[in-house]
Amino acid sequence: MPYSIENALFQWEEGEHRLRDREDDRAVRLVVEELRRRLGGAFTLQELAEFYGEGTDWITDHLLRRFDGTDITAVVNAGFFRYARAATDYAGGRQRLPDEQEAR
Repeated sequence: MPYSIENALFQWEEGEHRLRDREDDRAVRLVVEELRRRLGGAFTLQELAEFYGEGTDWITDHLLRRFDGTDITAVVNAGFFRYARAATDYAGGRQRLPDEQEAR
């Protein structure tokens, strides 16, 4: 069953909000870099949400080793949120519908 885009976006945005006043930007950038390396070029929000739904142990373990004492869940979610902005169907915090994509 596909992971819900709406649920994923909610979790990712919540992670971004939780880190607003903290110094975890290096950790978030690491998540974004790893996502870029793993997913490569063009992707949709659904593809990113499904990747997220498969689990984040691949980055969580790495973050725990490098950034002890950091809110790892918030960092991972914020990284996914920032990376989601590059999705082909991202529309400012929501998924762009197919008819909106054609109008571009």
